[in-house]
Amino acid sequence: MNEALDRALDEATRSGRVAGVAAAVADDHRTLHERAAGVRQLGKPAPMTMDSVFWLASMTKPVTAVAVMQLVEQGRLRLDAPAAEVVPALARTQVLEGFGADGQPILRPPRRAITLRMLLSHTSGFSYVFLNANLQRFKQLTGQPDVVSGRKAMLEAPLVVDPGTRWEYGIGVDWAGQMLEAVTGATLGEYLEEHVLGPLGMADTGFSLRPDMQARLAGIHVRLPDGTLAFHPVERPQPEFQGGGGDLFSTPRDYLRLLRMLLGGGTLDGVRILKQETVHEMGRNQIGELMVLPTRSVIPPLWNAEARGLGLLPGTPSKYGLAFQINVEPTPQGRSAGSLAWAGLTNTYFWIDPTRRLTGVLMTQTLPFLDAGAVGCFENFEAAAYQAFGRA
Repeated sequence: MNEALDRALDEATRSGRVAGVAAAVADDHRTLHERAAGVRQLGKPAPMTMDSVFWLASMTKPVTAVAVMQLVEQGRLRLDAPAAEVVPALARTQVLEGFGADGQPILRPPRRAITLRMLLSHTSGFSYVFLNANLQRFKQLTGQPDVVSGRKAMLEAPLVVDPGTRWEYGIGVDWAGQMLEAVTGATLGEYLEEHVLGPLGMADTGFSLRPDMQARLAGIHVRLPDGTLAFHPVERPQPEFQGGGGDLFSTPRDYLRLLRMLLGGGTLDGVRILKQETVHEMGRNQIGELMVLPTRSVIPPLWNAEARGLGLLPGTPSKYGLAFQINVEPTPQGRSAGSLAWAGLTNTYFWIDPTRRLTGVLMTQTLPFLDAGAVGCFENFEAAAYQAFGRA
């Protein structure tokens, strides 16, 4: 049965769907299967390996959420208190209603306070510049930095809707990271190392790259108009802060340890990271009657224009927890209703299935997001994982 898992990855690299890929699947007790295929960078001989280093992008968010929820357990942060009580800068945030006849932005105070629960569940009203045309126009008019700038001023972007009124994917978890730093006096990276990454044995995960991690870094590739892939050098500016929404690097093996901890109700190898009830809360619908809505980028090179939007499960209604998408119905690949999942911009993916006790991760470094080749590779791998290890 494991041959189908290997075949899903081998065929993806041979056909040019992805340059390289690494993936693994586990249950409550152990890693069941892992495999890497292809190369770290086209035109170079280094093979992809399970200890290859990937930019996680938005798969950083669940790591930050775990750390923040530790502080909620301790009573140092509260999910439903005004977040501005912890980070006063949030009290200055305004809602961008549109633009006047003179072309200038129309801003007003929000009608309710932003909370930590909203920040983690993407109902705070924050968005991303690359996902919202109004924010893109606001940036062009004002010079407001975006998330890729590495500048802390990117946090000062306005809301695009009132808090609590719509699921809108954005920079909320970056603000949650700022709340963590405010109450601990540590940087997000320092806190993660001491309380999450270190205890879980995730030695190859962090905001900066040691020389040995740099040597194992997988290159980012872009899909060309003719369907082929090409290596795309990325110049990353030195960040002014550690972004809890998208700045971590990791390996598939490391990330699987985080997923196994969550599948295990907050423990891994005898080490407790979160209480079981906290993990349950993170995986519970936090957005009520709201739905995870398909989202398309206003910067096409980042996003597959032919894809189904941000919702990772086409045709499947989805809710959102505290940094996880929750599928309301079972998926064709075998994932149970109530499972958790998310992804990163360069087509990194994971799922956690509490019902069938299965979790998996697959990482590529491919643009645009939701690239058909990368998505197909992930869907084939997940389906093979359920055929091999899923429990009815």
